[in-house]
Amino acid sequence: MPVFDFKNVSNEKKDPVCTYQVQYSDEHSSSMESPILVIDNRKKEWEYHTEGMFTNFNRRSAFEFKVGGETVEADILSIDSRFVSLIRWLGENRVNVRLSGKNTTEGYVVLKVREMAFGGGNKLSAQDGFLQFMIGRLLESNAVSEEVLEEEELEKQELGDAMRLTSVQSITDFLKCAGKTLPENIHIWAGRNLNVVHSQEVTQEERRHAQRALSIMLNIQWKNDYFESIDPVEARRILDEELYGLESVKQRIIETIIQINRTHTLPAYGLLLCGPAGTGKSQVAYAVARILKLPWSTLDMSSIHDPEQLTGSSRVYANAKPGIIMEAFAMAGTSNLVFIINELDKANDGKGHGNPADVLLTLLDNLGFTDNYMECTIPTTGVYPIATANDKSRISAPLMSRFAVIDIPDYTAEEKKVIFQEFALPKILKRMGMTPDECQVTEDGLEELVKIYTSTTGVRDIEQAAEHLAANALYQIEVNHVKQVTFDAAAIRKLEH
Repeated sequence: MPVFDFKNVSNEKKDPVCTYQVQYSDEHSSSMESPILVIDNRKKEWEYHTEGMFTNFNRRSAFEFKVGGETVEADILSIDSRFVSLIRWLGENRVNVRLSGKNTTEGYVVLKVREMAFGGGNKLSAQDGFLQFMIGRLLESNAVSEEVLEEEELEKQELGDAMRLTSVQSITDFLKCAGKTLPENIHIWAGRNLNVVHSQEVTQEERRHAQRALSIMLNIQWKNDYFESIDPVEARRILDEELYGLESVKQRIIETIIQINRTHTLPAYGLLLCGPAGTGKSQVAYAVARILKLPWSTLDMSSIHDPEQLTGSSRVYANAKPGIIMEAFAMAGTSNLVFIINELDKANDGKGHGNPADVLLTLLDNLGFTDNYMECTIPTTGVYPIATANDKSRISAPLMSRFAVIDIPDYTAEEKKVIFQEFALPKILKRMGMTPDECQVTEDGLEELVKIYTSTTGVRDIEQAAEHLAANALYQIEVNHVKQVTFDAAAIRKLEH
């Protein structure tokens, strides 16, 4: 059993009966090295599963359970800083729980806490699954600082009385259990909005908007901006799997990965991918999101003509709602994500209601984004923007300066041949359930195919041609009962003209 690095946050003056010390951990799962809590087992070794409830909740220091009909109390010796408020909440509400863990010389190491419905204890006030939701969210959060815990010992904030978090009760319980793990400005904002929800001095519409905003905000996992190291070899494998050629582009992306590994933060600038249509700009963006292991959300600037679409509408309107950017956070469920901004060169095409490009500047500056509906500054340090554009001359200088620009060249005729043979056609045949032998293209047929699409940019046309050829081959196999279809130059000309 390893020695825990605990720091006692209580003293004789503050709480003479407090027994626990605090473990500061950022691990995303409980383990013997990083448990949820450790309980005294000197009087009696515990079973792997032990049922009871936390007690002495004003002191937050004990667990009560029954052995042979006798009620026994055992002191909490240590606790993960993220779970202090949750354990107190479980004690205050007399919630029956089952602990799962292992006896060691340091004490009974608790790895899991589950709700039990029996005896005189209360069911969780929100709904079934709330406790497991809470534990999962807390494990995903960052360690609560010593200063925050000391403030919590001195001052207990009143946040109202009363899974996705939707009901007023579940929102209230969440803030009591995990409020300190939220960014400070969001924690303060949530307390104010919860007061609005409980207030009888505002309209029902205002209470509804406040509850909806709380539900959106608290269902997002707000993470810090620390990024784990990324394996450059694995990153290169993903790039080679997703993209053919584009060596200069891949090199720039690997350089970005190396930078993240050194600083453990995202670069100050996002990526702007410029090039002709169909050259794989969006594929590059999706590959980067996959490498970073982040969810992604797409903003299509060609369809955004009013800044309010991005910033949301004020709650003074009955039909008010958050903007697209806030909805992207909500859909991802996390504050760390990749924003893929398609057609950035069309971001200036406002229709008289302001310029959407101006809104993007606040998102790209990593200083926080304010949504009019939420009425709160959203941290954006975990957002990595990747934009695409066909014509970078149409992008304003302020927007351009927020990106590292990568030019993506068009493919040569030889590259298009390789893409057709090794990527496009095999993918289509696999999707149609066909074997490579059933649809063949001769060398002169391939030459003719590429020649037809010499004047077009990108590879979308030859990808569509691959689908046309495969569909025609499948038709001949099923209708004419042939075993194989081979396309030479003449057959290609006949089919494509």
